[in-house]
Amino acid sequence: MLVVVTENVPPRLRGRLAVWLLEVRAGVYVGSVSAKVREMIWENLETGAEMGNVVMAWKTNNDSGFTFKTLGSNRRLPVEWDGLQLVQFAKEASETVSASVDGFPQGYGDVTISPPPPLTSRKNEISRKS
Repeated sequence: MLVVVTENVPPRLRGRLAVWLLEVRAGVYVGSVSAKVREMIWENLETGAEMGNVVMAWKTNNDSGFTFKTLGSNRRLPVEWDGLQLVQFAKEASETVSASVDGFPQGYGDVTISPPPPLTSRKNEISRKS
């Protein structure tokens, strides 16, 4: 499975993507292609995206079950943390990354991962109201 999401790309690139993938929403393409075709699509994205931005995600055999690449400027920055690909948000879209420390871009702070809040049972909420 391959997913490509585009923003602000030229119409000719969107039409080119529609040759290989199904456009399920504006700028969102899905399909099942080989690794060779996936790389060919990425090359087309690199040459045709101009000032737009793109993310391509596909199924692979790793801990998360997928991997992704990005192209162009975006507030979401891919970072690798302990072998996992994560997404970090930049403070401002206009800031640029000049260097990296411990795998994180300078000036953007640390990624904090906290446990999810405890789940509450819907059944308990209903019985309390009664």
